[in-house]
Amino acid sequence: MIFLASLIFIAIIAFEAPDLIKKKMWRELTAFGVLMLIGMFYSYGQILDLPLPNPTKGIMAIFKPVSQYLEKLLS
Repeated sequence: MIFLASLIFIAIIAFEAPDLIKKKMWRELTAFGVLMLIGMFYSYGQILDLPLPNPTKGIMAIFKPVSQYLEKLLS
Protein backbone atom coordinates (compact mmCIF):
# COMPACT_ATOMS: atom_id res chain seq x y z
CA MET A 1 0.00 0.00 0.00
CA ILE A 2 2.88 2.39 0.77
CA PHE A 3 4.37 1.63 -2.64
CA LEU A 4 1.08 2.48 -4.37
CA ALA A 5 0.73 5.75 -2.43
CA SER A 6 4.33 6.66 -3.31
CA LEU A 7 3.65 6.01 -7.00
CA ILE A 8 0.59 8.22 -6.90
CA PHE A 9 2.50 11.06 -5.23
CA ILE A 10 5.36 10.71 -7.72
CA ALA A 11 2.89 10.85 -10.62
CA ILE A 12 1.22 13.98 -9.23
CA ILE A 13 4.57 15.70 -8.70
CA ALA A 14 5.80 14.66 -12.17
CA PHE A 15 2.63 16.05 -13.73
CA GLU A 16 2.44 19.37 -11.85
CA ALA A 17 5.98 20.46 -10.90
CA PRO A 18 7.67 20.78 -14.33
CA ASP A 19 5.09 23.29 -15.55
CA LEU A 20 5.46 25.38 -12.40
CA ILE A 21 9.24 25.35 -12.77
CA LYS A 22 9.07 26.27 -16.49
CA LYS A 23 6.81 29.23 -15.75
CA LYS A 24 9.03 30.20 -12.77
CA MET A 25 6.06 30.17 -10.43
CA TRP A 26 8.18 29.81 -7.28
CA ARG A 27 5.51 30.75 -4.75
CA GLU A 28 3.04 28.32 -6.26
CA LEU A 29 5.72 25.63 -6.35
CA THR A 30 6.47 26.23 -2.67
CA ALA A 31 2.78 26.04 -1.76
CA PHE A 32 2.42 22.90 -3.87
CA GLY A 33 5.42 21.33 -2.12
CA VAL A 34 4.13 22.15 1.36
CA LEU A 35 0.66 20.81 0.60
CA MET A 36 2.14 17.67 -0.96
CA LEU A 37 4.28 17.06 2.13
CA ILE A 38 1.25 17.45 4.39
CA GLY A 39 -0.74 15.13 2.16
CA MET A 40 2.06 12.57 2.14
CA PHE A 41 2.42 12.77 5.91
CA TYR A 42 -1.27 12.13 6.50
CA SER A 43 -1.52 9.45 3.80
CA TYR A 44 1.41 7.46 5.13
CA GLY A 45 0.15 7.95 8.67
CA GLN A 46 -3.23 6.52 7.69
CA ILE A 47 -1.62 3.60 5.90
CA LEU A 48 0.66 2.81 8.86
CA ASP A 49 -2.18 3.31 11.36
CA LEU A 50 -0.30 6.03 13.26
CA PRO A 51 -2.02 8.47 15.63
CA LEU A 52 -2.43 11.68 13.64
CA PRO A 53 -3.24 15.18 14.86
CA ASN A 54 -6.71 16.39 13.95
CA PRO A 55 -6.46 19.40 11.58
CA THR A 56 -9.93 20.57 12.64
CA LYS A 57 -8.63 21.36 16.13
CA GLY A 58 -5.94 23.60 14.66
CA ILE A 59 -8.44 25.42 12.49
CA MET A 60 -10.77 25.89 15.46
CA ALA A 61 -7.90 27.26 17.57
CA ILE A 62 -7.25 29.90 14.93
CA PHE A 63 -10.79 30.90 14.00
CA LYS A 64 -12.63 30.64 17.32
CA PRO A 65 -11.07 33.81 18.79
CA VAL A 66 -11.75 35.63 15.52
CA SER A 67 -15.41 34.59 15.50
CA GLN A 68 -15.81 35.55 19.17
CA TYR A 69 -14.31 38.96 18.45
CA LEU A 70 -16.66 39.48 15.50
CA GLU A 71 -19.66 38.44 17.60
CA LYS A 72 -18.73 41.01 20.25
CA LEU A 73 -18.16 43.65 17.62
CA LEU A 74 -21.50 43.06 15.89
CA SER A 75 -23.66 42.65 19.01
